[in-house]
Amino acid sequence: MATLKVLFMGTPEFAVPSLLALLGHKDRYEVVGVVTQPDRPAGRGRVLTPSAVKLCALEHNLPVLTPRRMRHEDTRAALAAFGADVFVVAAYGRILPPQLLELPPLGCINVHASLLPRFRGASPIARAIWAGDEQAGVCIMGMEEGLDTGPVYTRRAVPIGPQETCGTLTERLAHLGAEALLEALPAIGRGEARPEPQPEVGVTLAPPLRKEDGLMDFGQDAAALGRQVRALCPWPGTYTFLGDQRVGIVSAEAQEEATAPGTVPGEVVRADGGGLWVACGQGQLNITQVKPAGRGQMTAAAWISGRGPKKGAILKMHPESGR
Repeated sequence: MATLKVLFMGTPEFAVPSLLALLGHKDRYEVVGVVTQPDRPAGRGRVLTPSAVKLCALEHNLPVLTPRRMRHEDTRAALAAFGADVFVVAAYGRILPPQLLELPPLGCINVHASLLPRFRGASPIARAIWAGDEQAGVCIMGMEEGLDTGPVYTRRAVPIGPQETCGTLTERLAHLGAEALLEALPAIGRGEARPEPQPEVGVTLAPPLRKEDGLMDFGQDAAALGRQVRALCPWPGTYTFLGDQRVGIVSAEAQEEATAPGTVPGEVVRADGGGLWVACGQGQLNITQVKPAGRGQMTAAAWISGRGPKKGAILKMHPESGR
């Protein structure tokens, strides 16, 4: 098989293993260029910071484009100039318009972190954990105009661990996606691949996460809240309020223990060296790591021994009010 010319499009750390996988097989694939999101402000100083994919590309002396307008003719011309046989897209972060999808002779393929058609969209890994799915995975998908609606070349599944966070699962799926990409590309390059259309049943969406998604409602059952904490770790994180203080919940584990009659959701039923135990709609949530406003991350025990809550305190959905 002749060397396949690949234009790689990706932005976060999730995409880096796929790029490195291509670069590790230079006898088969020539990465002719990399397209990634423009540098973004980051950190307290809001310093313009390049994406993880851009840093990787520069380290390997690859040409990098950071277009701001995907539908502009200049963008189309710049991408066409690479002369790529195929576009490989991994968490690029923008929808490709038809005028870009039609450019490469072998089409555009996407490394998508879900078991399609479940969780089409921007946050499939977090949504799988939050929903309590037993499995997650990756699909190598042919790209169409619709949101993650294209046919699937390869799919790989893995179990979701009981303590898995979005961060740890993302890292695992990033490497699984790279393996699946290398599995699918040879047949695509030969024009012999026969992708399977996605079934029409079982379609669910994974819309972008918002900071507000992290607000915890202790009226829910503890198992759901435990999944919420893990699904939104490291971003956007979960939080609650103690009085007028916002408190980030970094790690927590659901417990099936029932609470005493008269206990209300959000009430601290135990606060000691073992953590912070909070009554929920069903069961209790053992909070073990927190980040109080204006302070660094700490154990719940350290917070309790300082200015943290004592038994009988109420964690709420709004400062000084609410449930």
